Amino acid sequence: MSGGLDKNAALSDIMLTYGEDVWNYAFFLSKNRTLADDVTQDVFVRVYERLYTFRGEASIKTWLLAITRNLVRDHWRSAWIRRVIPFGILRQEGQEPSAESQVIGLLAEEEVWNTVLGLPHKLREVLLLHAHHQLSYAEIAKLLNVSEGTVKSRLSRARAKVSQQLGEEGRKA
Repeated sequence: MSGGLDKNAALSDIMLTYGEDVWNYAFFLSKNRTLADDVTQDVFVRVYERLYTFRGEASIKTWLLAITRNLVRDHWRSAWIRRVIPFGILRQEGQEPSAESQVIGLLAEEEVWNTVLGLPHKLREVLLLHAHHQLSYAEIAKLLNVSEGTVKSRLSRARAKVSQQLGEEGRKA
């Protein structure tokens, strides 16, 4: 990006386009709403500071998700977080639909997300980047600094675990 670009307008466009993706990724990595809020804010502060240094070697979305991942990892490495045990996943509050089919659908969706959030970090992260953020194998490999084969393997294992766990839950009901 060139120095002639209005940084405020560019940042506003980037935040509107990718803000939800950045927050969701921070939340799925951290499983903590407050941390996701803080990380999202820090991501866009960094983007503002470094907007003119973006080289375009990756898409803006990949760049933002890489910054997000690094900030979450930095947080987990900090001395403060090592002394604090984070609490579990907080549920989103929202209006519950009244129709029975919608309630059943929401329960099924919650079960899937809980299953995904229960995956080991490496599997959860690859599944999220591929399925939710729709990044290619190459983009995920670059973001995580692993080979494309590793991405494919982790994605396959993640899908198998989710299918297995959801299948087991279905048999219990």
